[in-house]
Amino acid sequence: MSNLQPDIRESSAPKLLIAATIAPTVSAFLLPFGHYFRRQGWRVDALSTNITAAPDCVDAFDRVWDIDWSRNPLDVRNFRETPRRIRELVAREGYDLVHVHTPVAAFVTRYALRNRGAKPRLVYTAHGFHFYRGAPATRNLVYRTLERVAGRWTDALIVINREDEQAARRYRIVREDRVHYMPGIGVDTSVYRADTVDAGALDRLRDELGLGPGEELFLMIAEFNPGKRHYDALIAFARMKNRGAHLAFAGLGPLMPEIKALAAQLGVSDRTHFLGFRQDIPVLVRASTATLLPSDREGLPRSVLESLALGVPVIGSDIRGVRDLIADGCGRLVAVGDMEALAQAMDWMLEHPDEARAMGERGRARVAAFDVRHVIEMHEKLYGDLLAGG
Repeated sequence: MSNLQPDIRESSAPKLLIAATIAPTVSAFLLPFGHYFRRQGWRVDALSTNITAAPDCVDAFDRVWDIDWSRNPLDVRNFRETPRRIRELVAREGYDLVHVHTPVAAFVTRYALRNRGAKPRLVYTAHGFHFYRGAPATRNLVYRTLERVAGRWTDALIVINREDEQAARRYRIVREDRVHYMPGIGVDTSVYRADTVDAGALDRLRDELGLGPGEELFLMIAEFNPGKRHYDALIAFARMKNRGAHLAFAGLGPLMPEIKALAAQLGVSDRTHFLGFRQDIPVLVRASTATLLPSDREGLPRSVLESLALGVPVIGSDIRGVRDLIADGCGRLVAVGDMEALAQAMDWMLEHPDEARAMGERGRARVAAFDVRHVIEMHEKLYGDLLAGG
């Protein structure tokens, strides 16, 4: 375990440790929290695998700590050496609050600190429980049991969609008064805003993708892993009645070569674009007729929030998180795995442009409640209550 940056906080200021399994999670979701609470005079540190090699994390936090844990929850490292290192770190640095994210980091950290006494207070954000409606019964039982066990070591449980909120209460994951609903981890609506994307950037993107006049674009932003169901998106795209549209995938991951091969087999390679990692997401979204997310499991997907913030409707699976965001006329919901319905929804967006734009506008109005500043305010109140003994 190693750190960067000297401690520059006053010793009397609250000390917060934010933990996640891997550094990209911290980079993608948690930097605004580090910046904000440091501005309030807090000391804010972060813990994850290889975080000292992430410059944006080093910049956002007072100290960053590497930890050697595995993303495999059954790896013995997670229950032997790693808990001891966590206990040593927390005792040495004297944290008042430890806020854990992602399943492995959340379970292992709470396990490590289960006999901590009154300090630090432990907060856990569930970014989508691993038990959920439609999952196999045995799987759900195992993950519910694990959550209930770890819940005994948890002072506050944050859930980010209504299904998980209901489940936390129904299955008594923690005490009733320790369940806190928050609208996700937040999206910066000052960045993801339609008027920040200029026409020239859109023209350059269309040139890059070779889009001709009148050719429209669908976009999927997701890591290429099985749960995101890129296969469904691509097969639905090939089944569309409209043969002039294009489909772009933004993201990386182990399944990308297979999806590329499938595009060739389906005869749609000339209209399918594999963009890899991109930093121009607002431009990509604004260039699209709609964005797609046919996943089988989500918490509260950031890509949907970003699309709605930019005024672009979403076609997504009828699952928790996605349903929370687009069920009120901000897009179209389809059953998981229903590729025919997905294709029909894509055609509908092209055939009903006025209605599609209206969906995007409703989404833009709806997403104000999910702004990162509002979410940070909710965290600040919760932290204050915990520090005051609530």
